[in-house]
Amino acid sequence: MSAAFSDPGPASAAALALAQTLGLSITVAAWLEQHPARDAVDLERWLEPKLAQLTPPDRLADLGATVERLSFAVRRGERVAVFGDYDCDGITSCAIMTEVLRAFGAEVVPLLASRFDGGYGFSARALDKVIRSEARLLVTCDCGSSDHARLALLRERGIDAIVIDHHLVPAEPLPVLAFLNPHRPDCGFPYKGLASCGLALLVANGLRRALEKTFDVRTLLDLVAIGTVADVAPLTGDNRAFVKKGLEVIGTGQRIGLDALALRGTGGRRRAYQSEDVAFQLAPRLNAPGRLGDPMPALQVLLERDPVRAHELANQIEELTLRRRALQRVLVEEALADVETGGFSEHEGLVLARQGWHVGIVGIVAGRLASTLQRPVIVVALEGETGRGSARAPAGFRIHDALSECRPTLAGFGGHQAAAGLELHADRLPEFREAWRAACAAQLAMANDTATERHAHVRLDPKDELRQVIGDLERLEPCGHGNPAPRIYLPAVEVLGARSLKGHLKLDLSLGGKRIGGFFPEHGDKCAQFSGRRVTLSARLKRDHYRGGDAIELLVHDYAFE
Repeated sequence: MSAAFSDPGPASAAALALAQTLGLSITVAAWLEQHPARDAVDLERWLEPKLAQLTPPDRLADLGATVERLSFAVRRGERVAVFGDYDCDGITSCAIMTEVLRAFGAEVVPLLASRFDGGYGFSARALDKVIRSEARLLVTCDCGSSDHARLALLRERGIDAIVIDHHLVPAEPLPVLAFLNPHRPDCGFPYKGLASCGLALLVANGLRRALEKTFDVRTLLDLVAIGTVADVAPLTGDNRAFVKKGLEVIGTGQRIGLDALALRGTGGRRRAYQSEDVAFQLAPRLNAPGRLGDPMPALQVLLERDPVRAHELANQIEELTLRRRALQRVLVEEALADVETGGFSEHEGLVLARQGWHVGIVGIVAGRLASTLQRPVIVVALEGETGRGSARAPAGFRIHDALSECRPTLAGFGGHQAAAGLELHADRLPEFREAWRAACAAQLAMANDTATERHAHVRLDPKDELRQVIGDLERLEPCGHGNPAPRIYLPAVEVLGARSLKGHLKLDLSLGGKRIGGFFPEHGDKCAQFSGRRVTLSARLKRDHYRGGDAIELLVHDYAFE
């Protein structure tokens, strides 16, 4: 909990005018008015993005060569290996390419990377799998941009390769037939935010046209929505249109296995899905098999068309999800204990490590601890003399930059500013811990000298009906990276009751004389502090799907007692 935060103030005259022009609640218009680059016409178009307004793909480097080679493979009946990374973007990209190529009559061998058998990317183990598949063409999904050595060996074997990826591009040319990556310096495609699943969709549509096939690529948008949100790609531009329409496709329940997983995440209720449903319900389930072992069940459940088999796979994944959660709870408890017993509680950045911790769980444990402790956290699974870990941090912290400062103490690292993985030798752990602490302290000190994230974006206007505010907030979806959901300033909220629910704080509130629920994640120990008090909240307004009807819930972000 931070100190008392500032009141954003009443809506401006410009916001009132915008509310009238677009027929919006004053609260949401005040939020949109904070984006002055958008006029009313642009905002209306942004609120209702159309697939017809997507960036034309003709300037995407190597798209033509990709479509030409895949068309040749389909017509000649060649076997095609499709290899995806083990995360949601890699899995959904692999599913898109596999489904489309099979629909067009190709023989496809889908493969996925494994944390425990070769590791990330197109590894030596992956190369061996492709060779043994006897495929004449390889398509990599969400990996390959830096795998020069293995791709060169593949070329020596006479196997063509197409790389579909969105990660950073090294200067050395890639030894492949085609390389689709908007971050290539020579790629003129102006929108750089696509995840690999979005690129795969462009390939699918180009292939459909080249082969003159009847296939509705819009049915693949559910996969694009999952991969884009799970990979924390910016929900702007083309991604906004892809994800908004993709969430609608998820809601139709057309993909049997995915629908079974989605219903497990919503208590059996089929409803309109939002990006946070993907981030907190669907993506963790699809990632669970790969965190604990073989990721293939996640791919299979997306591709399966037999209802009985699809539900069997969904049940298997749900069991793995429950196992993952149990492991996560244990690791979080152990890690928090180590913060206290290790004397790390005052460290600006934390490095927590133990022998026997599960390497597939350290990333989500690091994320949970970073959220709870509001500090950069690295969690390392030690196995003998080596360790593999994951780094997470509060929003705005630049993880990759901080790890770069620690490079001499590491065996290797990779990732981006929001998340990263690393390897180290166990005997260098104390040295790395101090280097990480120093790097975090330096970056946090610089951040304290600049404007920090506000605790509330906009005040709830007293003239607004909550039902209209909720409806307008839903028009802002999909929300996430690049398009945050507004946190709303709510003064003088009366707390009628407070209780702990599985470690979370469940609140019964009175807002403007109306009873409303509140949920404050991971603050279940604060029941006594909240009971009977008046409090100013920074919170998100959302529908309470469990109560149903017009019920509204506050998802609390911050608070200050009056």
